[in-house]
Amino acid sequence: MFDFLDSDWFNIGLQIVFVLLIYYDVKKWRATKKREHVLNIVLTIGFGIWALYPYYTSYMGWKEGQKKEMLSHCKGDENSTKLCKCLDDATFKEYMYDEYKKLDKNSSEYKEFIKDAKEDCLDDSWF
Repeated sequence: MFDFLDSDWFNIGLQIVFVLLIYYDVKKWRATKKREHVLNIVLTIGFGIWALYPYYTSYMGWKEGQKKEMLSHCKGDENSTKLCKCLDDATFKEYMYDEYKKLDKNSSEYKEFIKDAKEDCLDDSWF
């Protein structure tokens, strides 16, 4: 039901909302010099960090060399390059590099993750 929360566009939209809220409070603070606007700015920045930190760590947790080192999910299937890239991106979002190296690839949890990721990658809906 809440699959949109994991999408990149939701996070980008959330960032835009945070920037607009901060801009509005900075504008009001400059006009009125009230302390409540400074508090709003600090709270908005704090909430933005709390909400978006997992998004950034999922992308920043893997170095380029580690991404290339990781075996792709496709194993030589050139026909489904888009699916391979999508599965790799889902893996980068879900797991940190150290977690992925320690992960049992034959576990039911990992197989369920791959199954769900394939369904998401093959789904062409807007949502």
